Amino acid sequence: MSRRKDNYENSRWLKFKRWIDGEVDPLAAKGVEMVKPEPPVPMPGALTPLAGEEASGGEKELMAKRQREEKGIRIYRKVYQVMSVILCLGIIAVLLWTVAYLPIFGNAGNPDNNEVSARYIEQGLKETGAVNIVTGMILDYRAFDTFGESCVLFIASCCVLALLRVDKGSGPDDRIYEPKEDLILQWCAKILVPVILIFGIYIILNGHLSPGGGFSGGAVIGSGLILYLNAFGFRKTERFFNGKVYRRITVSALMFYCLAKSYSFFTGANHLESGIPLGNPGDIISSGLILPLNICVGMVVACTMYAFYTLFRKGGI
Repeated sequence: MSRRKDNYENSRWLKFKRWIDGEVDPLAAKGVEMVKPEPPVPMPGALTPLAGEEASGGEKELMAKRQREEKGIRIYRKVYQVMSVILCLGIIAVLLWTVAYLPIFGNAGNPDNNEVSARYIEQGLKETGAVNIVTGMILDYRAFDTFGESCVLFIASCCVLALLRVDKGSGPDDRIYEPKEDLILQWCAKILVPVILIFGIYIILNGHLSPGGGFSGGAVIGSGLILYLNAFGFRKTERFFNGKVYRRITVSALMFYCLAKSYSFFTGANHLESGIPLGNPGDIISSGLILPLNICVGMVVACTMYAFYTLFRKGGI
């Protein structure tokens, strides 16, 4: 019996159950128990009977109600854990089922063997006006795919904002550690930040002519804003870039992107003239909507990078 008991106490199932119940931290040292919170101290006037006394009818009902609520919370946690595991297993099963239906390597029906890539290469310059075939593909043929990626960045920044936001006076603020008097960093920022921002704008504006575009140019601009923040702190940065500016830029860029491509796809699907000139291939002002869409993507990416950095520093936006 003792051997069976020892095997049960050392079984993987018991360890997994203790981890689920929050009794053991798997990332801590072996055998370290998690510290459980102390039971709450009854407040003055609380309905808790003293030793040797019997609770009245109202107190018994209140205590029974609290016990039912605690039991319901425990049941909810168990159901939540089970449903989480079921959801993960369901997603894994759906993905594996989808992979099982993918075409075999070398099949004639594979995307590499169809006419789409040939259409992009042969007719891309004529239909989009973009010298850079990749930009013409992601911002014209597959523009709504890129719009979805931009929305993912915006939603991710909103989630990080909801999880890491620190209200004023409600917790630690990283602003107290700002290097306000670091002269070397400030002089380097004064020289590098304008160059970084101009280079990022150049990458965005030339995305339809050469390698680059909104994603890479926005990342460069975001790094310039982060360098300026590290050199001069939140107080000076918020003079021109704060939470209101961030929200207005991202929402305006995404709205313009959605409306512009909705109009373009509506006219194209109904064989109507869009009235948007493609211009001369090779010019800055060319390729129809690709240039303004690149600008929108660049603004969203730059704002998202800056927002992530400021939120992880717990300084807010």
